[in-house]
Amino acid sequence: MMLLLQAIDTAHQVVDTLSKTGQTIAAPQQELRIGDLLVKGGWVMIPIGILAVLGLVIFFERYFTIRKAAKDESNLMSQVRSSILTGKLDSAIAICKNSNSPLGRMLAKGLLRIGRPIKDIEGAIENIGKLEVSKLEKNIAILGIVAGIAPMFGFLGTIIGVIKIFFDISTTDNYSLSTISGGLYVKMITSAAGLVVGLIAYVLYNILNIMVDKVILKLETDAIEFIDLLEEPGK
Repeated sequence: MMLLLQAIDTAHQVVDTLSKTGQTIAAPQQELRIGDLLVKGGWVMIPIGILAVLGLVIFFERYFTIRKAAKDESNLMSQVRSSILTGKLDSAIAICKNSNSPLGRMLAKGLLRIGRPIKDIEGAIENIGKLEVSKLEKNIAILGIVAGIAPMFGFLGTIIGVIKIFFDISTTDNYSLSTISGGLYVKMITSAAGLVVGLIAYVLYNILNIMVDKVILKLETDAIEFIDLLEEPGK
């Protein structure tokens, strides 16, 4: 009976000890804050932040430019058709120039070539079309570069941090797990930030390319309609 009472008393003591230990361990829990983590990422976070800002600036600038070029030009085509059918070429040219759009500049170049063979007119329109597309694609490639090098900067920051951790261990002989894990999680922040910036830049890069492809398809369709319009009187 005495042994049983001693065992129960010992069990109570163990439970009390574990409870106190659990409370002691749970007490120093810290809350992770995004701002503090970004600051702890070190100097590598500066180029990653610059790349993020550069990517956003390029995206919004190109987005509104491409969106403006993709506006509906059905009214322009109908006015040009009406002017051509009535023999008012000067009026059609003026309408195209006043539109201040990629399609208007293409049609104006074609109208200025009327009287020459259709192949010459097609070639002139195609050349202007290439110039207009190159204007729309301006700086989009930079967004692709941001998507590629942002993760590299992140990995670079992590590698530099790991090298520093092991250098400190070699000089201080401090092999404690808290020292290693505490320094390592901070250095992993740069990798996470680089991957996030790279992923967002990659998505935005493809969005712009899809928008440009739609504009190209629309310009080609309208150019074909214009050539067909020029050939109608000869049929």
